Amino acid sequence: MPEIDRDKVRKDFNEAVNMTASELKKWLDTKESRAVGWKGKDGKGSGESVGHASGRRIIDILSKAKAELTDDDYAHMRKVVGYVRRHRAQEPANIATSRWRYSLMNWGNDPLKS
Repeated sequence: MPEIDRDKVRKDFNEAVNMTASELKKWLDTKESRAVGWKGKDGKGSGESVGHASGRRIIDILSKAKAELTDDDYAHMRKVVGYVRRHRAQEPANIATSRWRYSLMNWGNDPLKS
């Protein structure tokens, strides 16, 4: 992996992820959280969507001190930032109960939270 600006990645990640670890953990336990996201080519996959698995990973990252973050953590943080930025650009008319919002929340971003 080429050298990355870890401070910038952390800053971008902290801007993209606006939910706390406890908020995210509580959200991931809901049926709405489990109902959205890509679960593989056949739509079934392993039962857990990519975003839901990412949410669990984000909780792990949020619980670590800066010095404990690994290269894999930084790679995932970059993935989260990219996902949130791409999906925020596709904002639908109805946000509150949209699959779009639920999917973003799996990635740690609640569009209704300022």
